[in-house]
Amino acid sequence: MSESVKAAVAEAPLRGLFSARYADYWRLWSVGLVVFIVRWLETIAVAVFVYERTDSAFLVAMMTMLRLVPMGLLGAFLGAWAERIERRWTLIAVVALMGSISLVLGVLAQTGHLEVWHLGVASFVNGLGWATDNPVRRVMIGDSVGPERMGSAMSLDIGASNASRMFGPTLAGLLLVHAGIAGAFWFSVVLYLGALYAAWSVRYRNAESRPAGSTLARIKEGLRLVRGDPRLVGTLLVTVIVNLFTWPFTSMIPVIGRDQLGLGPEGVGVLASMDGVGAFLGAALLAFLARPAWYGRIYCWGTLIYTVMVTVFALMTDPVISGATLICTGMAQSGFAAMQTTLVYLAAPPEMKSRILGVLSVCIGTAPIGFLWVGLLADAFGADWATAITGVVGLLAMLLTWRWWRTI
Repeated sequence: MSESVKAAVAEAPLRGLFSARYADYWRLWSVGLVVFIVRWLETIAVAVFVYERTDSAFLVAMMTMLRLVPMGLLGAFLGAWAERIERRWTLIAVVALMGSISLVLGVLAQTGHLEVWHLGVASFVNGLGWATDNPVRRVMIGDSVGPERMGSAMSLDIGASNASRMFGPTLAGLLLVHAGIAGAFWFSVVLYLGALYAAWSVRYRNAESRPAGSTLARIKEGLRLVRGDPRLVGTLLVTVIVNLFTWPFTSMIPVIGRDQLGLGPEGVGVLASMDGVGAFLGAALLAFLARPAWYGRIYCWGTLIYTVMVTVFALMTDPVISGATLICTGMAQSGFAAMQTTLVYLAAPPEMKSRILGVLSVCIGTAPIGFLWVGLLADAFGADWATAITGVVGLLAMLLTWRWWRTI
């Protein structure tokens, strides 16, 4: 790429993404948007259903935790495996699987046979699909737009995720009130049909390869690369901290909304969506304004502010102020989320991107420990104090590990 073209990209990171050349990117973006909306819609619907059935904040946290277990257990293997496959067909299969799960749950709910354990199993199976997102769909995004536009493309993809955090919880609240939990699952099925069409329309193809060495040998090679690159070490360390001590607070929003703020299902849905409002605004700003030279600062400072705002939210007692705090929380979180995959993708060698993004999935997969921790704290001290404690511990963890992540 010439210096003039590089300068043009740097000055206008979004320019060109809306051309027909990048049609595949928008198809992949659409698939992500649907998956994100359904994830939040079902997370809130399941949380309300489980809490009403069991009155246990711990079990509410466990439903979200089960969605993340596959990342920690299988993320590295999925990353190594993704190097051998044709990613488009894998994406189609994953969307079809998750749509089938929502269909089964809708039938169970409609016939009055839905139980909490059904939701636990479904959460785990959906987690398998979620664990493929980084090494499959997001590698496809990077390959479709090229490294020069990866930051903007990922900001828009994170923007879709954040938009889903606005609409998903609100839709969940409305559907629970007017159509019950069965309605939430039927709506998910309709959305998945749209995502399946978008995935089928993708023109992207990658040649199936047979990398040398066994899966375990290639995973070890990827881990050696991570250990030898300070940028990757710092980026992945911050990812672990956020997933252990910051992100799990989202499972407590429905509990805090009901018990501390006195909200009903619709109010809980609106409250939970405020985090997404802020995150969407933050991601939109990043897509238009962020430059490659700023990526590391955005990532680190966004994480620091995110951990502080989680604790602030836990201490609020007014629904309006709580919602405003969640908007600030979401804006800070968008800096972390948009830059996380971007920094790892840009630092990884081309032939190892799926593998290294699989390692990123493992780091994200540490979140079940965080959800377990916050769930136990909530049962012992209440959801508000559990959220405050985990936010403070997350900030301390960031400060104590400064020597590693400052290299970003």
